[in-house]
Amino acid sequence: MGVGSQRAMIEDPALAASYDVRTFAPDILLFANLGLPQFILGYTNGEAETAVAAIEADGLAIHLNPLQEAVQPEGDAVFESGISVLKALKKECDFPVIAKETGAGISREAAEALSFLDGLDVGGVGGTSFSAVEYYRNTGDHKEIASEFWNWGITTAVSIVECRSGSAKSKPLIASGGIRTGIDIAKAIALGADCCGIALPVLKAAVKGETTVTSLFNKVIYELKIAMFLCGCSTISELKKAPLVITGKTREFLKERGYKTELFARR
Repeated sequence: MGVGSQRAMIEDPALAASYDVRTFAPDILLFANLGLPQFILGYTNGEAETAVAAIEADGLAIHLNPLQEAVQPEGDAVFESGISVLKALKKECDFPVIAKETGAGISREAAEALSFLDGLDVGGVGGTSFSAVEYYRNTGDHKEIASEFWNWGITTAVSIVECRSGSAKSKPLIASGGIRTGIDIAKAIALGADCCGIALPVLKAAVKGETTVTSLFNKVIYELKIAMFLCGCSTISELKKAPLVITGKTREFLKERGYKTELFARR
């Protein structure tokens, strides 16, 4: 699980209790969360350590949201020194640090530049669009600008393949962005993801209560098991090697980027 941005907690420590997950889930893998613009604008490993320690997290996710910042009237569109800032932060932290996108995906080039981190979460196009969030949140000229960039970015499927090439290919990879079912999870893992993140369906279920959340996860897990059964895979490791046929726009995109999609079908 990853919490939402802890910037509010850093600026107002009284809000720290609202991020408390450990009390209710003592054994889960948990990531703290802060944005790259905040580190570029002055946050240090001190804020990073505070975010992790406050919720007893296992690591820190640095979210990359250039699209949202660019279309946001009050946005901090300052990313030029992002890589050097992240490298300095990584050297100071004694816990895992990963980078996660927020709905626009991660390209091969970006994954390569971020390969010194401990992992990536692709956060691809297909789930929540934060440009859409800004469209609904704002008024004036920026509202229409946000609308134009509603679907900007790289899909989750393409991002998985792109992040699995180059020097970042051996790092843990999380697929998120439009993951809704166990079948989606099976496809993402077969493409190269190690695990998947789901947000919107779980939030909708959580509004209705714990029983609904439990039912949702039981459904997703059962769908994944059926998909693995039908592919003849008894383990996740086997699923990662299962043949799959890539078609449509995903195939077109990957072909233009130089990937031999037929290799996925023949393995």
